[in-house]
Amino acid sequence: MPASKAQQATTAHRRAQAIALRLAGMDYQTIAERLQYADRGAASKDVHRALESNLEAESVAAATLRELEVQRLDRMQAAAWAKAAKGDLKAIETVLKVIDRRARLLGLDRPARTEITGADGGPLQVEAVDLAELERLITLTDTATPGGAEPPKET
Repeated sequence: MPASKAQQATTAHRRAQAIALRLAGMDYQTIAERLQYADRGAASKDVHRALESNLEAESVAAATLRELEVQRLDRMQAAAWAKAAKGDLKAIETVLKVIDRRARLLGLDRPARTEITGADGGPLQVEAVDLAELERLITLTDTATPGGAEPPKET
């Protein structure tokens, strides 16, 4: 038999307290003692259940919002489609922007691949370096252009 609304409210309140104590840095044994769990394992399990439940709820909310945004994009594309099909350049540009936004929203685009290569496209030789050199190499990675092209040479 499912738990009554009163039992569900009590469980939710205790889980909220357990999460608050955990966030405050308390260990599971202390949480178990304060909130009268059977043992530290029960306190841990309850905190994890609450966090998983929260993540699931957030995931559902995000999926719902994503679907709503896709429907809006579909309506925008439909509104501009007839003119775009007739060759209206502004409508074509609008449709392409909508398509691009939908692809980004749904994660349809491939991530850009970045490679840093050594001389003549060969392997990059890295030896023991100090922190400043490591930071310089990281900066090179961050500014490298897609497709393996080397960034501009420092002078």
